[in-house]
Amino acid sequence: MESKWSKVIIHASSFFAPWLVPIIFFLVSSDEDVKAISIQAILFQLVMAILLAVSGFLSIFIIGIPFLIVFGIMLFVVPIIGIVKALTDEPWRYPIVGRWV
Repeated sequence: MESKWSKVIIHASSFFAPWLVPIIFFLVSSDEDVKAISIQAILFQLVMAILLAVSGFLSIFIIGIPFLIVFGIMLFVVPIIGIVKALTDEPWRYPIVGRWV
């Protein structure tokens, strides 16, 4: 039960503290699932920041604008999907970085 709410908080933290909360949960929690989700959340935020920066640069040449839109939507939708999956106790991994962990 505690693991479920920890996962929900980690996913929801992407809207208010995307780096701090997953790091705290990684250091404090003894549950391996919570540690895995927190690492995935940190890596997802890092990868999305890099992708948005590259897309922002490429928007100078117009080609980056669609990527900015897609990655911007992903930045908000993916954590919401994670919250819903955590509430229903379904296993879920972040896209792009889920298999890295």
